[in-house]
Amino acid sequence: MPVDPVAAATHADPYRYYASLREGPPLAWNEKLRLWVASRAEVVEQVLGAHGALRVRPAAEPVPRAIVGSAAGEVFGHLVRMNDGAAHQAHRPALQRALAGLDLNAVHAAALQVAQRVPEQALSDTLFSMPLQAVAHLLGFADETLPRVEGWMRDFVACLSPLSTAEQLQGASAAAAELLTRFEALAASAAPRHGTLLAAVLAESAANAPLSRSLLANLVGLLSQTCDATAGLLGNSLVAVMREPSLRPLLRTRDGLQSIVEETARHDPSAQNTRRFVAEPITLAGTPLAAGDVVLVLLASANRDPALNPDPDVFMPVRARRRMLGFGHGMHACPGQALACTLAAAGLDALLRRTPDLRAQQARGWHYRPTAARIPVFH
Repeated sequence: MPVDPVAAATHADPYRYYASLREGPPLAWNEKLRLWVASRAEVVEQVLGAHGALRVRPAAEPVPRAIVGSAAGEVFGHLVRMNDGAAHQAHRPALQRALAGLDLNAVHAAALQVAQRVPEQALSDTLFSMPLQAVAHLLGFADETLPRVEGWMRDFVACLSPLSTAEQLQGASAAAAELLTRFEALAASAAPRHGTLLAAVLAESAANAPLSRSLLANLVGLLSQTCDATAGLLGNSLVAVMREPSLRPLLRTRDGLQSIVEETARHDPSAQNTRRFVAEPITLAGTPLAAGDVVLVLLASANRDPALNPDPDVFMPVRARRRMLGFGHGMHACPGQALACTLAAAGLDALLRRTPDLRAQQARGWHYRPTAARIPVFH
């Protein structure tokens, strides 16, 4: 069993442990971690829906102390997913409409082409390269710059870990500054490439006004959200294919690949948990919470709650009514769910063409990166 609910995210099989937590109190106090734990679907939905009293960041630390005053801190401070209230609403509608208006057939075709051009490298690195370079392409970056954009983004995401070194923090700040400059140049060009995600965001944002630093930061945020989350979704989908031989016929069609990815997002998601910070006293699930309390929200546990999905431990690509909370719920639900699944399906198609011997790869095995996201590292 995992040693605690945080360590569970990178455990070989955390789901029996999550089931045992669901048998306990609706909100359970974890003395070691000094926080409350929500593991049941009903309680997870309540916590994620309590927008006024619970925040996505601590009131006293809206930006991690280690990056305050840097370009990485500037980007982080503007991200809609890291803000509540007016700051959250300033740019979310434009981003949401732009993402909702994407032609997913065109996205899949473009992502597959980009993925097939990614050079041969370690499989675990390819999990990041394929979706990251695909989103950079969708945002309008020239194909020859895609590897560089990927490198900047991986440097930037490194600063989001509490274990980041001083060298990583410095690299993250340099990468964030470079990305902001590049996005500013793209947005200022005479006409962003038709059909790009950047063109869609520009069309949905304030007409002829120059893009604010805040919106530029959120364009960087679209890439940062792709980094770990979509790499994990792609990797865990490949794990599902190796573990479930009955899925092999589905690999022949795009719809089949898409169904595998969507069920993976429920059954073994990359976003295993998130946190909420209590800003004012509130009672949830019969438990009084005080300002300053922290709630660990076990999204992956909620996905396996029988109250949310029948037969939750069965990998079922075709479900009558699949429900999942790994992309959030309520005001902070991720508007990029369809894009992420499309990118992962295209990436899975490309990966399978490169990895014909799945049995050999399964025999070599894998473990999980020591990060907040669940991302396999293939041996």
